[in-house]
Amino acid sequence: MSWPQGYGKRVLDEVDSTLDEAKRIAPELSGPEWILALRQTKGRGRRGRDWKDPEGNFAATLVLRPEGAPDQAALRSFVTALALYDACVAVSGRSEGLSLKWPNDVLLNGGKLAGILLESMGKGGDVTHLSIGVGVNLRNTPNADWLEPGSVWPVALLPETGALVTPEEFLEALAEAYARYEAQFTTYGFEPIRTAWLARAAKLGEVITARTATSETVGTFETVDAQGNLVLNTAKGRVSIPAADVFF
Repeated sequence: MSWPQGYGKRVLDEVDSTLDEAKRIAPELSGPEWILALRQTKGRGRRGRDWKDPEGNFAATLVLRPEGAPDQAALRSFVTALALYDACVAVSGRSEGLSLKWPNDVLLNGGKLAGILLESMGKGGDVTHLSIGVGVNLRNTPNADWLEPGSVWPVALLPETGALVTPEEFLEALAEAYARYEAQFTTYGFEPIRTAWLARAAKLGEVITARTATSETVGTFETVDAQGNLVLNTAKGRVSIPAADVFF
């Protein structure tokens, strides 16, 4: 395993949040950069929720200067999910029980192992920098009182697989896998990424529930479309959902 050419790396003993650090350093970067924190004091997840980091877990952000429209930049959540999947296989030696949950989670044996959060910076509607935050439960799971009601129960890599992995070791595997999928995405577009993601998708062909702040949609998970939207077959027909929390 080798560090991918053209990608920078900085490892911090402690920081408020790797996503906040990404905002601070983005203007000075000349290329993509991974930021790994061995401890976060103010980590966060989707919709501003706290992301707790028990000791020994993985918290990192990749800062990119993406080309293309903002909606294309957002598709890198799927690129990152595939890279996380491959990194987990690389460090544990197994793929059994791993799956990808739309839009941004990696599951292991039905529990949440990892999450992804994208934040962008830009001017005039263009994305100048994209920050991809990644959290992985390598050794420990969050306390039950940290969880949002109804969320997928968390699991950790060590107790589920027996793989004892340091954050630095996991970063090496993730960076290598991400660089490979990023090259595929920039060369061939979203379609091969979409196909690979669907091959690893949790609950494909099964009934799931997609909830937003104002609505709930129940239907059979049919596919993810060319824009990354969740497509459900419902009692009222086919529905395309750009953003939601998924429950099953």
